[in-house]
This record gives sequence, C-alpha cells and structure tokens, in this order.
Amino acid sequence: MPDPNLTIGTMSVQTRCSVPTIRYYEKIGLLPRPERASNGHRYYREIDLKRLTFIKRCRDFGFPIEQVRELTDLFEDGDRACVEVRDLAQFHLDEVRAKLAEMRELEASLAAFVCSCDTACSGGLTKDCVIIDDLATPAACVSATDVSCCAVPAAASSALITKELKRK
Repeated sequence: MPDPNLTIGTMSVQTRCSVPTIRYYEKIGLLPRPERASNGHRYYREIDLKRLTFIKRCRDFGFPIEQVRELTDLFEDGDRACVEVRDLAQFHLDEVRAKLAEMRELEASLAAFVCSCDTACSGGLTKDCVIIDDLATPAACVSATDVSCCAVPAAASSALITKELKRK
C-alpha cells in the first residue's frame, strides 16, 4: 500500500507546486501517474516526490518543458555522462544571457523614451507626446541601423527636435 502521507496535497505543499501543475506534469508524462486508492485519491511514492522536486527546480531555473524532459530522463538514468546535463545547463545559460542583453537594450530604449518625454513634452497633451510619436513611427521610417524592437528608434531624435521647434 502506498504511503498515505504522499497525497497530491502533500506533494503540493512539500514542493510548492500547485495541484493543477502536478496533474499537468502527469498528463504530459513528466511525472508518472500515481497509484489510486479505492476512494480515487492519488498516492505518491518518495521517488515521485524527489522527481517532482527536481522538475519544479528545473522550472524555477527557467528550463523549458522539453529541456526539463531531457533533464528528467538524465535524472532517471544515472549511468549516463554528467556532461550531458552540463551541456543542457550551458545551453540554457547562454539563452538566459542573451535574454538579459535584450532586456538591457529594452531598458535603455525605455529610459530614452522617458528622458525624451521629460525633455520635450512631459506635462503636455498626448497628441504632442514624443513617446507616442516614436511608437507610431512605421518600421520602414526607421533607419536600418535602428531596426530592432529594443533599439531607440531613429524617430526619437527627430520627434524630439520637432517638438522643441514647435515650442519655440
């Protein structure tokens, strides 16, 4: 008989993983379907708790489901080379670093938008807002060097100049 202390609620509390998420992991095959008691309740084993903890930690580190699946396979098969785990972690680290670089660019662009608004039109009407003008400028009107979702649009400087000329 399975340990009655390892219900889905117990698994949820011990791993800080929601009950619907645990059911989802079962549905997609990351977590084996548990045994059920005559009352229909799920009962899990200690190995299931360890596996769910592993899955949850992988997700907490941002690994996508397919990489979690690969890592879980490596978790289950302890006779494979550790370098496989390391390579998956390195790949994910590279992706995280690329996203951080994109976020830094996005931060700089937003800061430039706010600064240009503070300088040119803050306190005025939205029809005169340089941020709205910049965001409404079609990509075709932005120079090739600035075509990026994270780059400060070339229109930012021209809109700023236009707004300043209107005020004078």
